[in-house]
Amino acid sequence: MAEELTQLLAHEMAARLRAGETTSREITAAHLARAHATDRGLHAWLTIDDGRALAEADAADAGLAAARAGGAEAVAALHPLHGIPVALKDLVSVKGGQCTAGSRILEGYRAPYDAHITERLRAAGAVILGKTNMDEFAMGSSCEHSAFGPTANPWDLERVPGGSSGGSAASVAAFQTPLSIGTDTGGSIRQPAALCGIVGMKPTYGRVSRYGIVAFASSLDQIGPFARDVRDASALLHAVSGRDERDSTSAPVPVPDDLVGLPSSDDEAASWLRGKRFGVPREYFVAGMDPGVETRIREAVAALEAAGAAVDEVSLPHTDYGLATYYIVAPAEASANLARYDGVRFGHSVRGGEDYLADYLATRGSGFGPEVKRRIMLGTYALSAGYYDAFYLKALKVRTLIKRDFDQLFDAGFDALVAPTSPDVAFRFGEKMADPVRMYLSDACTLPVNMAGLPGVSIPCGLSGGLPVGLQLIGPAWSEALLMRAARAYEGATAEAAWRRVLPPDLGRLADPAVPTPTERAAAR
Repeated sequence: MAEELTQLLAHEMAARLRAGETTSREITAAHLARAHATDRGLHAWLTIDDGRALAEADAADAGLAAARAGGAEAVAALHPLHGIPVALKDLVSVKGGQCTAGSRILEGYRAPYDAHITERLRAAGAVILGKTNMDEFAMGSSCEHSAFGPTANPWDLERVPGGSSGGSAASVAAFQTPLSIGTDTGGSIRQPAALCGIVGMKPTYGRVSRYGIVAFASSLDQIGPFARDVRDASALLHAVSGRDERDSTSAPVPVPDDLVGLPSSDDEAASWLRGKRFGVPREYFVAGMDPGVETRIREAVAALEAAGAAVDEVSLPHTDYGLATYYIVAPAEASANLARYDGVRFGHSVRGGEDYLADYLATRGSGFGPEVKRRIMLGTYALSAGYYDAFYLKALKVRTLIKRDFDQLFDAGFDALVAPTSPDVAFRFGEKMADPVRMYLSDACTLPVNMAGLPGVSIPCGLSGGLPVGLQLIGPAWSEALLMRAARAYEGATAEAAWRRVLPPDLGRLADPAVPTPTERAAAR
């Protein structure tokens, strides 16, 4: 029974809850048990909070019982996530809980308040299982930069799950949780979703409040959902979206109700594609792309056309500048945001005597990892006297041009753009660690969307060499409902594809206590 519950999609769990066939406690206990039993070889979690999760599950069951007493309308009024487990990336504040952002410099820190999205999840009746592993301060594309050890990919335990939200993606792909939250600064939801064969969305900048989220690059960071299908991801996005007065960048834009009304019928979902117009940016088929990835993307485009959509090749001419622009803007903002970690107010602190400057340097030197130090130095250099105009100001101007490219296509009548999410499938541990620029290129297809502040969603579209490939849909600002409808339509159009029935091959190994941890495997290489 417990194993069966973990195999269900979130909306299937919700249906059973409402029918009285199970309880939130049973669903939560099943996922907690699976997470504990299978995480040794995966390391998707930094903490699992059994006590809090079960208490929240009991509260959800009590809420459901009260709704049943109020009649069918009261039950129907419950949010689709009521009683459903969710995992949070370990940079989301949960009052009284740890919030390390994957860094030693925040080890031991306990959040004194709930993040806005934590409040929203509690209001929806969701159950928070714990915190997932991540690249330190969300800086990475592989989840190898966590100060607490890397996370593995359930499709191949010798490969990375993507990053920075690698733990959130891997936990969903491994059936340890039906839903999870990640953050996306340059692709950190969409890229791991692609590499782990699940759904992941980066909403429009400002759709979800960043209050209570540990900051990396404030003009780029955005919170979004992971799930194993589009309907579940859409419901999770609906739960966490909305205006928050505590975040000045949170937009006063209504949350679309149709995020929770996607069609259950595959045929009905696919029929939406008729008459829709999609653009395929030629610049996203970058040099060195895995041939299998390109083949799967071209097949996905053909499936959209076969379902009645019109597809045209288009150009986003400033895409080639996206990577360079991002690696000026993001490190500059990181340099400013991470200046607060000084060992005085919270987190890790080194105290060696009366020399404050020496203590400050020792705290940051021992608390930050190599990738964080690299980006702080890049950002500080770009903001320094004599280089601000030459680098940072020029990057902001190019950022405007990147956004203009997107705006012109959407103004021309395209409903959405279709592109690869990642130029590669999941790569092996250590394969790109020695070459930071090569690692940065992993996000070449996702970075421009962040620079433009637009929404993008990655959905599975097949396998290359037995590993998942992600299809990226990009829309105009505030078009999350349209993108989710398009993603659900693609799901419907390809519902009978054989690759949809393939499970991650290494799932069976996860429960073996003899399987080495990702840290042990890394040490043995």
